Amino acid sequence: MDYAAIWAEAWTAGVMAGLACRPTPMVILGSSDRRVIDVVNDGMCGFAWVKVRPANSKMARWLKSQNLGYKAYDGGWDVSVHDFGQSWERKSAAARAIADVLVKHGIDATSHNRID
Repeated sequence: MDYAAIWAEAWTAGVMAGLACRPTPMVILGSSDRRVIDVVNDGMCGFAWVKVRPANSKMARWLKSQNLGYKAYDGGWDVSVHDFGQSWERKSAAARAIADVLVKHGIDATSHNRID
């Protein structure tokens, strides 16, 4: 397998998904008067990543050789989505698209996210 080509396809799909995502704006209200203080158009803040299992799979070893990601404490190899600022929704969309492409190529991959 050409892991560089697979990763390029997956990352491109992730970037396109993140760009196409239209996050729900986050409204920040005052604590006492509940007036709108600010609106964050990119939505909630958070993180997203793709997990490749197992951490010693050929794809995970290729990612490691490229300095992409890190060994996950719960097993597997994690690659964080650093694009799209703090937008949880955009990062999550990108991680899902990346995992979908990897799975299409027979790689055990899942997307994960958390709100900050």
